[in-house]
Amino acid sequence: MEKDIKRIAVFTSGGDAPGMNAAIRAVVRTATYHDLHVYKISRGYDGMVQGDIQRLETSDVGNILHRGGTIIKTARSQEFRTKEGRQKAYDHLLAYDIDACVAIGGNGTLTGAQVFIEEFPEIPFVGLPGTIDNDLFGTDLTIGFDTAVNTAIEAVDKIRDTADSHNRTFFVEVMGRDAGHIALSTGIGSGAGNVLVPEVDLKFDDLIAVLKKAKLRNKLFSVIIVAEGSKLGNATEIAKKVDAVYDGPPTRVTVIGHLQRGGSPSAVDRILASRLGYGAVMSLLNNEFNVMIGIQNNKISKTSFADAISKKKHFDDDLLNISKILAH
Repeated sequence: MEKDIKRIAVFTSGGDAPGMNAAIRAVVRTATYHDLHVYKISRGYDGMVQGDIQRLETSDVGNILHRGGTIIKTARSQEFRTKEGRQKAYDHLLAYDIDACVAIGGNGTLTGAQVFIEEFPEIPFVGLPGTIDNDLFGTDLTIGFDTAVNTAIEAVDKIRDTADSHNRTFFVEVMGRDAGHIALSTGIGSGAGNVLVPEVDLKFDDLIAVLKKAKLRNKLFSVIIVAEGSKLGNATEIAKKVDAVYDGPPTRVTVIGHLQRGGSPSAVDRILASRLGYGAVMSLLNNEFNVMIGIQNNKISKTSFADAISKKKHFDDDLLNISKILAH
């Protein structure tokens, strides 16, 4: 489909991720450089349904590169899930003469874009992977992942001091309902004794064996990283099971939770988001539509929405093996 792009809209949807503002800034300034008009849709698909659309100038995105969250807000929209809601969204985009949209978010955001363009193909989309979970197929990194891991590692470093001082076993829960990328990277980066992730069906007896092995080495404390979607349960559930059957150091639980979403984005996330935002605008100008812009082998890549949504990202078994070996 050949289309003359003059006006684009940008929005963030779903969970916020550090680096989203850097992506918005890159979209606006790249588009302005190429004489495009840019509009923001506040609160994601919900704002699209409600017609909450305003012009963005390059000065509006000054001094936001270092800020966490998203200046154009984000939300989840039940109404957009209905055909009537999507019709309202389409009508509002037409009212503002929007030629194309840049959607920044995770799997749900790209799924919404895919459904929308199937019904209204005359307004194409380009997606940016904005999710701390790093679980989207077609990109080595997603916006926010590096910052989330840095936040988790910093927290574990502090927890380690208490665990060591009191000879305790800490179960530290990090985000990752369906993917263990944060947990695995945090485990390696913090020197954790074990990592529990949704991708690996670890048996409870195997966990107890790890704790017993550490005790035989006269290790007086342990830190175990638990992804919230671990097959053994969440950190609190696992700690209770361990206390019931194992006579080891007292257990404690820390849930890092939404701390991982906030804070100033890391240098990696600022640069990644800037590259992806630039890539999104260039993709639209080149009439390459309905794709997610990613980074693979340190180069900008494009993956169809269908593949980004449906294909499962490879879980790095080498990293898992590294975490086991280095924990000994």
